[in-house]
Amino acid sequence: MTKIYVAGPLFNTHERWYLEQIAAALESAGYSTFLPHRDAGDLGEPTYEARKRVFYADLTALDECDACVALLTGADHDSGTCVELGYMFANKKPCFGISDDRRWLNNMVWGVCKDGEHVVTSIDMLIPLVQAELKG
Repeated sequence: MTKIYVAGPLFNTHERWYLEQIAAALESAGYSTFLPHRDAGDLGEPTYEARKRVFYADLTALDECDACVALLTGADHDSGTCVELGYMFANKKPCFGISDDRRWLNNMVWGVCKDGEHVVTSIDMLIPLVQAELKG
């Protein structure tokens, strides 16, 4: 089964909720997902041990996943999300972005997301794109 890493900022309830909606839609479409705050756990108090546990759990998941879907909303894209996208891109795995923020899209993120072809504005648009790109 194709496994998708769902990346995005985790700083508030809304961001975590929307990432959960993305994961649920992908799972309903037949994909397995890795959602960092659900599957690696919340960082909580950023102790050395907690940071190490979450970092290596996320890194293992990036290696195990076949693609990445990233939530790209906000005035600037979340730095951790950008690292995750870059890691997947460097490992030649497809990257997808979702954002309805009209301000801008970082040019490097645009390039990682197939020259902008893999950036959509809604979950309803995301699912058919992922299905078309990952079918083969």
